[in-house]
Amino acid sequence: MYLYFVYAGTYAGNYPLENNFINNDMHPLLDGMQEKNRLELSIDIRRPLVVRALRRSNVRKKIAEYLFEISPSASYTSEIAYNVKTTPTNVIGAIRGMDSRYKEDESLLCLDLVEEKSGGKNIRLYGLTPFGKEIVESLKNKK
Repeated sequence: MYLYFVYAGTYAGNYPLENNFINNDMHPLLDGMQEKNRLELSIDIRRPLVVRALRRSNVRKKIAEYLFEISPSASYTSEIAYNVKTTPTNVIGAIRGMDSRYKEDESLLCLDLVEEKSGGKNIRLYGLTPFGKEIVESLKNKK
């Protein structure tokens, strides 16, 4: 028996189920697994989706790479736009999602690559998450 993972309408893989992973409702149970194992499983499932989203959008990839360079600092929209040589509107779309051009489920925030930080009154700063750092680092190592 296999468990099929689908995330945001995209097939993410199938994994064999063991007897202790299913209950009467056929839902996976995470009982008995350590928190570290849960995190690793979650990252392994999300990784192909994240890589696909970064390959589909050069702007997303450039933003992630720029935030990796300035990490652990955060930056605001217009500064990111200036450094990746695009418009602030494209940056907002890539980070938060915007209509059909930048799907929200493939946004950097939704993929947990970027986190939003409050920089005071009406100021939004964006920085890379630890998961985002790991992904960008692995992409750089593959080059």
